[in-house]
Amino acid sequence: MEALFAVVALTILFFIVLAKTAVVVPQQNAYIVERLGKFSGVLPAGFHILVPFIDVIRYKHVLKENAIDIPEQICITRDNVQVGVDGVLYMKVIDAERASYGISNFAFAISQLAQTTLRSELGKIELDRTFEERTNINTNIVSELDKATEPWGIKVFRYEIKNITPPADILGAMEKQMRAEREKRATILTSEGTRDAAINTAEGEKQQTIKKSEAAKQRQINEAEGQADAILSIAKATAEGIREVAETIQMPGGMEAVQLRLAEKYIEQFGNLAKTGNTMIVPSNVADVSSMLASAMSIIQQKTPSMPPPPPSRHSA
Repeated sequence: MEALFAVVALTILFFIVLAKTAVVVPQQNAYIVERLGKFSGVLPAGFHILVPFIDVIRYKHVLKENAIDIPEQICITRDNVQVGVDGVLYMKVIDAERASYGISNFAFAISQLAQTTLRSELGKIELDRTFEERTNINTNIVSELDKATEPWGIKVFRYEIKNITPPADILGAMEKQMRAEREKRATILTSEGTRDAAINTAEGEKQQTIKKSEAAKQRQINEAEGQADAILSIAKATAEGIREVAETIQMPGGMEAVQLRLAEKYIEQFGNLAKTGNTMIVPSNVADVSSMLASAMSIIQQKTPSMPPPPPSRHSA
């Protein structure tokens, strides 16, 4: 019985020694080993053998990037407005030894430092600018935290403000201001639209007037050119007719034709005078056709000297 108890005791002792001796470090982890209370080394990922009861694993660090929630706090802006601001911080352990011995609780220290830095940054700007300056605020906080955490073996990568919550009365005033600003922009856009419409209408009427005047001008030019062409054509036709008549008169028998034509016209017009019942004063020899023909022929001969003299009339004395 005693022998069995001794075997069990030895077995338990063996497992205890094995647990103290063999250590498996997971990936992206680092263990700090102390030997007799002093720093001995950093165990990277993998299998390691320790000296039993002499080497002790004192700290365990995760080397992956870690997100720390920064609780909401009350900050006072430059224009003395209290706002509630919270955020999230992204950091990573770079040096496991300094993270173990540089500070007792680096997560708590970084959280407190982030809050104080955030209060300092928000106190530099007005409330209206806090929303548009979030990127600059985040960058400044990361820069300040990175300087402070470098001796601790911690690298701060990013800080993001999650919410900025002003008081209820300030929110109401901001909503009224935004509503007034939107109404102002709408009024401006409406007036600009009305102005542009009036300008476009005036420009259209101007262009229409110009087009109408140009059309009227072109119509007058075309009519004038048409009338000029018609007058020129009539003049050419008249000249051509006169030329033909002159050439015909100079041909044999032309003068007899002229005399006959004149006699016909004279008798026709004398008959028209007789048809009208008006009292008129006429020459005494108005009925003497031969004398009237002789007078007309003398005028024609004066205008055309090359024309041969007319044959004597049978009615001359």
